[in-house]
Amino acid sequence: MTDANYTDHHFTTTDGPRIHWRDYPAVGQETGLPVICLHGLTRNVRDFEDLAPMIAALGRRVIVVSARGRGLSDHDPVAVRYQPPTYAADILALMASIELPRAVFVGTSMGGLMTFIIASLQPERIAAAVINDIGPEIAQAGLDRIKSNVAGRDPVDSWEAAAARTRQSNLAAFPKRADDAAFWDDFAHKIWVEREDGKIALAYDGALVEQMDGTAPPPDLWGFWTPFAEIPTLVVRGGISDLLTPQTVAEMQRQKPDLRTVEVPDVGHAPFMTEPEAWTELEAFLGDCE
Repeated sequence: MTDANYTDHHFTTTDGPRIHWRDYPAVGQETGLPVICLHGLTRNVRDFEDLAPMIAALGRRVIVVSARGRGLSDHDPVAVRYQPPTYAADILALMASIELPRAVFVGTSMGGLMTFIIASLQPERIAAAVINDIGPEIAQAGLDRIKSNVAGRDPVDSWEAAAARTRQSNLAAFPKRADDAAFWDDFAHKIWVEREDGKIALAYDGALVEQMDGTAPPPDLWGFWTPFAEIPTLVVRGGISDLLTPQTVAEMQRQKPDLRTVEVPDVGHAPFMTEPEAWTELEAFLGDCE
């Protein structure tokens, strides 16, 4: 975990749940628009606790949000609202509440889908976008793996057990880290939380997983890609990702010839974007953004 300067806040949505978000101030003189970071399906603000300070050090304010049902955000008593359109609406409402008309978006997996939705609704909100390991076509193999990984949600008795479970679920995506105990311990602290009874539990509402349709085919999202013709965009792909295929990236680039891309070798779904290959491209991309 990177030591960083940030403040914690909560925002109350129009339908009730409070959303937790972190505000990392720009280090030194501000060099551009703020960056909004959006995590994946079962993650939370801690997914960006290493990347956010790196971006802030470039002179940009960074806002990181835990979607409802994750981390310190409230669980939603109406589980059917656990859907990307709801989360996207929450982000737009948060932006309005803090009087932020425009930002650079960084979206990992589900956060990328949220960015797609926001671009289709209010493209003027997105000055530029970094889409991390997700695209308008989602590979079935990746969806099947995600459904399998979220099936086991029982709490454990120790952080050592949490790290072991984290390794078991994510080793295929990070095979080069197989023997890196510190990596798995840090990863576990990003996605698990210690409860009042001393048990270590995954930091999300299990009800949100039940909203995943296990029988429906992956959706066709190519219509959501159209607004990005006018939005500077960088796509990050894990070199061994099972969710975003090289063929999908190629088609994204065919439809948007100025698309910037980077592949992180030996990493699956999804890169943390602190990897040298990803960070080098992300830093350069932000240097060219508003």
